[in-house]
Amino acid sequence: MSEQRHSPLAIHPIPEEESAELLRRRQIIRRSKWVVGVVLLVLAVGAGRTVVSRYYNAKDLQAGVTERNQNYVKTSLVKVSQNAPTVALPGSLQGYVQSSIYARAAGYVKRWHKDIGSRVTKGEVLAELETPEIDELYAQAQADRQQAAASLEVAKSTEVRWVALRAKDAVSQQEVDERRSASTQAQARLASTEANVQRLNQLLNFKRVLAPTDGVITRRNVDTGDLVDAGASGGLTRALFVVTQTDPLRLYVYVPQAYAQQVKIGQAVTVTQAELRDQKFEGKVARTAASIDALSRSMQVEIALPNKEGVLLPGAFVQVDLPLAAKPGMAIPNNALIIRGDGIKVAVIDAQRRVRMQAVTLGRNFGERVEVLSGLAPGDRLVLNPPDALSESDLVSFNAEQDDKAAAEAAAKASAKKGTP
Repeated sequence: MSEQRHSPLAIHPIPEEESAELLRRRQIIRRSKWVVGVVLLVLAVGAGRTVVSRYYNAKDLQAGVTERNQNYVKTSLVKVSQNAPTVALPGSLQGYVQSSIYARAAGYVKRWHKDIGSRVTKGEVLAELETPEIDELYAQAQADRQQAAASLEVAKSTEVRWVALRAKDAVSQQEVDERRSASTQAQARLASTEANVQRLNQLLNFKRVLAPTDGVITRRNVDTGDLVDAGASGGLTRALFVVTQTDPLRLYVYVPQAYAQQVKIGQAVTVTQAELRDQKFEGKVARTAASIDALSRSMQVEIALPNKEGVLLPGAFVQVDLPLAAKPGMAIPNNALIIRGDGIKVAVIDAQRRVRMQAVTLGRNFGERVEVLSGLAPGDRLVLNPPDALSESDLVSFNAEQDDKAAAEAAAKASAKKGTP
């Protein structure tokens, strides 16, 4: 439209420069609106993301607090089983026969033939002694015997003559009786001297020290030239040798009164020695004292232990596993017990997963497990290694399937280990 045509309409035409400037402003305003819209959208998205993140963080925090507030515990089920417990008792091995050999005749050691570790048989010479005093006494006793024999011979001949004279009434009866008495006394003196000779002869036989039994020399206390006295002298005189029979061995243990009634003669036992790993030795109960010692409240039991290969040594410290008769009962792990001032208790978990402190009465201790006489029922679930802070009605969490599986595996390992020779 031209300027001439605008004039009658009172419309002033816009110059082209101003029109272009107006168009630019509109474009700038439009772009500014878009930028502001985008910025607002970004801010809204950021605010929404922050709100959502805080929501989920608060939710995770609440879940973590809830999880940390729960008591996670390991558990074990109470089961009824045929308990066949084994009582472990300490003991020391002894030779079946252990002889301390003393000198029977006083003298000097001429020579010894066997040293420690030597195996000997019954009657074998261990040492020889020199006994000069006994030799002289033996010679004197022989002379006394000869003198007594000569005196007896004279007394008998005198008695015969006096009896003949009495028959002729040449002597009195009193004199005949005196001669008969003298003959009897001479005979008694001869018997006395004969007995003395025999005694000294026996002492001379003890110049050779002999082994009283088959075995091993475990001690030698003398050397050549040593002066030895006869007899033990109340324990003041030391033994020349100690001979020990090493097969079989003898073992004494003391069984507590609670198990004494279950020990029977002929019962098999297992003997182990710490130094001989993975080796077990089978023995049998040979005899029992059949009474309870009033001081120790235990019964002495003797066990015979074969030792043909000589692996076990007398004097060694060993452990005896004594199996007892099986009987039904409940046994729980020792680490389930709670020992406090109000007695012995266990933590039982009820159906609502809450803790109930239950007092129990204990019986025999089997090592890792202990017998429960009262207070529990089969199927009760116990807390193992209960924390000190655990108390009545506390809510706990546990994995029953995992705990039962772990308990079954542990029982299988223990059974396999027990059955391994």
